[in-house]
Amino acid sequence: MADPIAGKVVVITGGSSGLGEAAAHCLAARGAKVVVAARRKDKLEGVVGSIKSAGGEARPFVVDVTSKDEVGALIAEAISAYGRLDTMINNAGLMAIAPMEEGLTGEWDRMIDINIKGVLYGIAAALPQFLKQGSGHFINMSSVAGIKVFSPGGAVYSGTKFAVRAISEGLRQELASRNIRVTTIEPGAIDTELKYGTSDKAARAAVEEVYKTSIGSDSIARAIAFAMEQPPDVDVNEIVVRPTAQVF
Repeated sequence: MADPIAGKVVVITGGSSGLGEAAAHCLAARGAKVVVAARRKDKLEGVVGSIKSAGGEARPFVVDVTSKDEVGALIAEAISAYGRLDTMINNAGLMAIAPMEEGLTGEWDRMIDINIKGVLYGIAAALPQFLKQGSGHFINMSSVAGIKVFSPGGAVYSGTKFAVRAISEGLRQELASRNIRVTTIEPGAIDTELKYGTSDKAARAAVEEVYKTSIGSDSIARAIAFAMEQPPDVDVNEIVVRPTAQVF
């Protein structure tokens, strides 16, 4: 039986490390054509080179998801290269944990721009192609912090991830009759660079303590693949993945 992921054209933001990198390797190994997008060109090219060395199909694209025009160009490149787009994985994110009294408004702005606007720009860029095709799949990365407020220090980060969850559910309802699927994935403590996102030393130490029980990025890659491999009439709407030892 043919792999249902084989041949699918997939765009992944935040693909130069962590969850995005793991997803790119996992999906390419199953025959997907992967456009891996991120800001860091050197790391991006390393990921793509590794996928190609293993026999997979991948292309790099340097993008800052806070730029609507750059995200639009990313989707246009994928469609130009492969003629279609099957799955848009809005994965790029920033977790800058710190008490609100620290007033780190610059980090608040960055989280809003990356975690919320970056997802919205990905939706805006990919949706016209999905509607034209009459099919498509959005996979948006939220967090367990989008289910329960992570405290102390996580108010703004949780706010952005609650927003991703709400946007995804609203999008699902709007597109349910259009054969377009929407999945929200809510990871717990996964071993990635995300835990290094804050400039607040005390908050960073607390986050690193929580992440001592973290699990590998491949756990999220498998969750993404599970959502993608379902028959077209099955829409897996939410997947929460935590380490077994994680309490919150």
